[in-house]
Amino acid sequence: MASCATLWFNNTMWNEYFIPATLDETLHLLAEKREKARLVAGATDLMLELERGVRKGIETIIDVTRLPDLDRIRQDENGILHLGPLVTHNDVAASRLLHEYAFPLVSASWQVGAPQIRNRATVAGNLVTASPANDTITPLMALGAWVLLASMKGTRRVSLEEFFTGVRKTVIEPDEMLVDIAFPALKNDQRGTFLKLGLRRVQAISLVNTAIILDLTPDGVRSAVITLGAVAPTILHAREAEVYLAGKEMTDENIARAAELASAASRPIDDIRGSAAYRMAMVNVLVKRGLLSLRAGQEKAQVPETPVLLSSDVKAQIPRALPFDQSIHTTINGKDYTFTSGQEKSLLRLLREEAGLTGTKEGCAEGECGACTVFLDDKAVMACLVPAPRAHGAEIVTVEGLGSLLPLGEGPEPRALHPVQRTFIDDGAVQCGYCTPGFIMSAAKLLEERPQPGRDEIMQAITGNLCRCTGYYKIVQAIEDASKL
Repeated sequence: MASCATLWFNNTMWNEYFIPATLDETLHLLAEKREKARLVAGATDLMLELERGVRKGIETIIDVTRLPDLDRIRQDENGILHLGPLVTHNDVAASRLLHEYAFPLVSASWQVGAPQIRNRATVAGNLVTASPANDTITPLMALGAWVLLASMKGTRRVSLEEFFTGVRKTVIEPDEMLVDIAFPALKNDQRGTFLKLGLRRVQAISLVNTAIILDLTPDGVRSAVITLGAVAPTILHAREAEVYLAGKEMTDENIARAAELASAASRPIDDIRGSAAYRMAMVNVLVKRGLLSLRAGQEKAQVPETPVLLSSDVKAQIPRALPFDQSIHTTINGKDYTFTSGQEKSLLRLLREEAGLTGTKEGCAEGECGACTVFLDDKAVMACLVPAPRAHGAEIVTVEGLGSLLPLGEGPEPRALHPVQRTFIDDGAVQCGYCTPGFIMSAAKLLEERPQPGRDEIMQAITGNLCRCTGYYKIVQAIEDASKL
């Protein structure tokens, strides 16, 4: 397979790394490597597991991000919506088609992580990881979704209810790849919503989540679907609540009773993030809120129609697979680099330790703080969650290179400062300074995406960046001032 780039290592994360150029090459690799291989697209979950040493027995990583035509969202002639396996959560959040015909999935995707995470994490990866707290599974179950699994033996269609067999367990075989997610588009008389509860407003794992879809008539509810996440080993249907609502008006009493029945259907456990009793109570609260918002026609009020993506182009062209011989050839801040070591690392450590670009910081190495934010092919990402070989054939910008993005004449090279860098200095938007490079990168990409953002858009843009010194007021002011330059 000459077109399939391969790297061999002797380390604890992986022994070999493939970047196939076609689906056929990918399936051949899976058939050969089986249990010892893992597919990655976003890699946001797998990188954490490898770093922590909790995922054992993996020798081979197969990076599918260069496969063509698998990042599409489309509707077929039968009204069925299809998501390719490379569709990211930001792709979903930005899709007008899905806003109109699959809003619960849009709402769930927009609430996953932060913009940098959503630029890489895929919906297919969310399904395959199979945690009952994963946000997009709940609305997809409510939408009646199914997946298409492919291997060298052929393809098979599996409904989501059959796909999940337990906590982080699915029916997918070691030689199979999820190649399509499909579900019927909501009809004109159907409306739906998704709500979640976490321990904080953003970057939060669901304590409880719910998706609700109602088939409405002028007099009330024809039928209802209510699914619950993070309250059982797999996603649950609140069957008694669904049956109860059918044929009834959306009165306060009926809504309250349906919420009680949904709560009774949950089977949560006590853990470090919340008790079973609390989760059951919150199921009641969320389902009630969801039903009230649907009755009032306000279910879309909390999700922006055009969310901040921290991406110059949500569908920017991804470089296709390029053959290489254990070397990573990449462009960083407009300069060509070739790395013959560091291929087993994260992109963050490749930049710091191999390229010597130490402006990008390691704050948590878990995608929680945003200090390692860089631009990868025109999208802001958390460098700690990107495998270093993904840099091969890519274009990367770090905080050291922001000045190079300015038009000629903006300042003396190489000391030119980006407007965000200048206003961070002028406004004193720095305390300890450790988080500052990440904030500057997020702010710079925001201003590239939206030159004059509102306060809410600024807040969306920095949800993935954590300042432990609580310097947010000055940071927001600096971003506002930079937008005026």
